[in-house]
Amino acid sequence: MLRITRLSDYAVAVLGQLANSDSAVNTAKELAARTGLPQPAVSKILKNLARAKLVASHRGVQGGYRLARDPSLVSVADVIEAVEGPVALTECGDSSDTSCEFVGHCSVQANWLRINQVVRRALSNVSVEDMILPPRAERLIQLRRTSKSDAAGERSVVAPRDPSQFSEIR
Repeated sequence: MLRITRLSDYAVAVLGQLANSDSAVNTAKELAARTGLPQPAVSKILKNLARAKLVASHRGVQGGYRLARDPSLVSVADVIEAVEGPVALTECGDSSDTSCEFVGHCSVQANWLRINQVVRRALSNVSVEDMILPPRAERLIQLRRTSKSDAAGERSVVAPRDPSQFSEIR
């Protein structure tokens, strides 16, 4: 099963709280209380987000954290990369990986790279702002079956049967 880690999920929640906050800056303790997350996890997340320049930290008695960018400009992929590292579904999910003994003669590496790019693109197309707003039909990613009619320029959305036959509509 493919799954976004708990740390990435928590990071999106923390950024959502910062985006919805009326305060100029928020402490890790305040954010932990508002999200219901453990303070050590929130502190770790904030350090990683600050290192990635997604949040700005302010020291001192009135210190804390604030968003470094508008939440509409921070993608879920940015958040995942800040707390987990590059988005990669397999060990060879990065085209620069040369540690695999099968690099250069692997029959499936190119397809894993393609799948990884599609997932990365999908995560890049969803912002923190999207995550904190109620879902609306026009913001949902729709899937379509890839078929011969696509080549003729016909587009139709059909109910999923086999997920491997779907791709994202652009």
